[in-house]
Amino acid sequence: MSKLLLVFLGPLVLAITPVRGDVKMPALFGDHMLLQRQLKIPVWGWADPGEEIKVALGDHQGKAIASKEGTWRVDLEPIATASEPLILTVSGKNSVKFEDVLIGDVWICSGQSNMEFPMARAHNTVSETPKATDSQIRLFLVSKKTAGQPQKDVTGKWMVCSPETVKGFSAVGYFFARELRETTKEPIGLIATYWGGTPAQAWTSLSGLTKEPPFEKYVKAATEGAAHETANREAYPQLLEKYEAEKKKWNEEYGKPYDAALKEWAVANKEPRAKGQPAPAKPKPSQPEPHKPLPDQDPHTPTVLFNGMVAPLMPFALKGVVWYQGEANGGAGAEYRTLFPRLINDWREKWGQGDFPFLFVQLANYLAPQKAPVEGGWAALREAQLMTLALPNTGMAVAIDIGNGNDIHPKDKLDVGHRLALAARHLVYGEKIVYSGPIYDSMKVEGKSIRLTFKNTGGGLVMGAPPWAPDGLAAPPATELKGFAIAGATNEWVWARATIDHDTVVVSADGLADPKAVRYGWANNPACDLYNKEGLPASPFRTDPETPQ
Repeated sequence: MSKLLLVFLGPLVLAITPVRGDVKMPALFGDHMLLQRQLKIPVWGWADPGEEIKVALGDHQGKAIASKEGTWRVDLEPIATASEPLILTVSGKNSVKFEDVLIGDVWICSGQSNMEFPMARAHNTVSETPKATDSQIRLFLVSKKTAGQPQKDVTGKWMVCSPETVKGFSAVGYFFARELRETTKEPIGLIATYWGGTPAQAWTSLSGLTKEPPFEKYVKAATEGAAHETANREAYPQLLEKYEAEKKKWNEEYGKPYDAALKEWAVANKEPRAKGQPAPAKPKPSQPEPHKPLPDQDPHTPTVLFNGMVAPLMPFALKGVVWYQGEANGGAGAEYRTLFPRLINDWREKWGQGDFPFLFVQLANYLAPQKAPVEGGWAALREAQLMTLALPNTGMAVAIDIGNGNDIHPKDKLDVGHRLALAARHLVYGEKIVYSGPIYDSMKVEGKSIRLTFKNTGGGLVMGAPPWAPDGLAAPPATELKGFAIAGATNEWVWARATIDHDTVVVSADGLADPKAVRYGWANNPACDLYNKEGLPASPFRTDPETPQ
C-alpha cells in the first residue's frame, strides 16, 4: 500500500467550484484513461467541504478531506507500469469507478493546425489508418474553448486507439506515439489540445506574460478581453441573430460569385501545381465575409487558450510535450526568440513537475521557392526555434524538406512524427541513436572561403533528398549543395558554392575575396539538400545572428 499523502488545493484552485453533494471528477479521469508511470499520480476533484475522499488504484490507496472550497487532491505513490487494466475508485458520499486504466507515458500534443491535422487527411491514411489497432495507445481530445480566466475542467473523453478513433486525431501525435510504442514497449497516452491558426501568446498564461516587459501589449489585450467576456456572453444571442441575417445577405450577393471564382481558380491552379510552377493568386470575395460572434473570446487573444485548454489539465502527471506551432507568429521571428521559451517555462512552472521534456517541430518550407539569396520571412522564426534548444530538455524536429509550397498543411505527418520520436528516444528514453540532422556549430574564414562545422553529423554529411514530395514523385538525386549564400564586408548576399569536406562544409563565391558570413536555407521555401547519412536534414541557420529579424 502506498504512503498516504494529503494535498489540499488552496490558492492553486483556478476557479471557485460550486459546492456539490456528490464527488465529481475532471473529464481527464475516465474509462480507458492512461496515467503517468514512475511519478506520483495526482487525483483530484470536488466534493462537499469537509467530506472524506478515498482513492484506490490497484493496491495503491490514499485519502483526503475536501477543503472549504470543496476541492480535494490525493497524490498516489508511483507505479512502475501497468499494461494490464486497473480500476480507479474514488469514494465519498458516493462512489465513482473508472475501468480499463493503464499506466504508461502521457504526452501532451499541442500547437496549431499542423498538429491538429488529422489522420484522415494524411497522404498515407489509406495504408496506415487500418493499422491503428494498438489498444495500448490511448487518446484524449480536448474540445476547443477560450476563456478569460483559467478554467477548472475541459470537455473530452479517453478513447482506445483504433482505426475509427484515430481518424479525427492528430496524425503527428499518432505517428509519434506509434514509434514510441514500438521502441519502448510501454503504454502511451496522448492528450491533444490544439487549435489551428493560433499564436503562442494565446497558449501562455497571464502571469507568464507579465514576466517579460516586451509582452505588455499582450497583457493589456488579455486583461481587456477578460473584462469584456462576460458582457459579450450576455449579448451573444442578439449578436448571433444579427450575424445570421448579415451572413444570409452576404451569401446571396457575394458568396455565390465567390464560390464560382474559387472553382475556376482550382481548375487553373491544377496544372501549375503539377509542374511545380507558381500558382495563380487565390481570389478573394469582393466584400469580406461577416465574422461569426464567439460566446467567449477570439482564440487569437493572449492567454485564452492557456486558460481554456491547458490550465484545466494541471496537475495531471505527464512525460512531456510535443508541440507544432509557429505559423501564426511567422512574421515576428525576433519576438518569438523570447515568446516561445517563455511559453515553455510557463508551462513547466505551472505544472510543477520540473523541466519535463518539450519537443517541437521547426517550421516546414512553404510559399514560392527561393530565387534570390536570403529571402526570409519564416527564416527568422525558424532561427528562434533553433535558439530555443538552449533551454534544458528540449528537442527539435527539422521539417525544412517535407513541406508544400502551395499548402501550409503538408500531408506528410509520418516523417514529422518519426523525427519527434527520434528526439524522444534519445533525449527522454536514453537510446544511443542519431536523433537530429546537422546543426550549425561554428565557422572559420580560410582565405576566400568559410569552413562550417556542425553538430549531429551522425555517420557523416551528405547531399540528400526529401523522403516525401507533395506530387508523390521521388526527388531526383542531389548533384550539388543548394541553399547556401555568402556575404562579405558590404553585406551583399550572393549564391555560394558549397562542398562537403569530411564533417565540414566549405563555402565560397567567385569574385568574393573577403567572406564574412554564411546563411543556409534562409527563406520561406529554400532549396536545401544537406543531410547526415541517417537521412535527417540540416536546420537552416545563419552565422550572423546578432541582429534579430
